[in-house]
Amino acid sequence: MGDRIFRHTVRVPYAHSDQMGFVYYANYFVYFEMARSEMLREAGLPYTELEKRGVMLPVVEAHCDYRKAAHYDDLLDIRTRIAGTEGPKLRIEYQIFRGEQPIVEGYTLHVCMSPAGKVLRPLPELVSLR
Repeated sequence: MGDRIFRHTVRVPYAHSDQMGFVYYANYFVYFEMARSEMLREAGLPYTELEKRGVMLPVVEAHCDYRKAAHYDDLLDIRTRIAGTEGPKLRIEYQIFRGEQPIVEGYTLHVCMSPAGKVLRPLPELVSLR
């Protein structure tokens, strides 16, 4: 990961693990969303502010590569960055570490839209987060 990296820490709750003791695979997307929300908040653009300004960021694509499993009570460091923009699209990349070991990486692709569904260009403040 290059550019500006935002970090968010999550302690895995028991409810996020499956019968085998692993974090259930879909919960990594929850962690991505938590880290994305914190990234925007830290940058001064919390979702509530974006929505007040008429900008929604629906996910149109999501991808996750699972390298190692996380478990109940693991402390996870989620590193998030804006990887780029192309027209109305915004790509956000994530890496999840347990200690210094990378265990998951992925991305979400968003389209900037108005509440009425009109496609918009990303706000300059979003683009500048790179």
